[in-house]
Amino acid sequence: MIKYTPDHEWLKVEGASATVGITHHAQDALGDVVFVDLPEVGKTYAAKDVAGVVESVKAAADVYMPVSGVVTEVNEALRADPALANSDPMGAGWFFKVTLSNSAELDALMDETSYKTYEQNA
Repeated sequence: MIKYTPDHEWLKVEGASATVGITHHAQDALGDVVFVDLPEVGKTYAAKDVAGVVESVKAAADVYMPVSGVVTEVNEALRADPALANSDPMGAGWFFKVTLSNSAELDALMDETSYKTYEQNA
């Protein structure tokens, strides 16, 4: 199951964990990504906390924690090659993985159909 936030992050939920990244819309708006600051593995975040930063040639943007949980892994390949956020934002350009502490928070996020409607109006 994939969910989306109003801040253009996506979560691929698998059981009690999720992989998080930025959407095609976000990377398109940012332009060429040149740097990512990823969260600390083992750190607990609340939903909507700033968990990282993505910098492009045009701007810098915060990456928000879509749900409460503990970061279990970060994408070191993305740190080494930030352009993965542009070339494959929904795949190899993922940012981090998190163990969910409150799966009910997923209900507040958008599914793909809702996100596509939201994105068209963004």
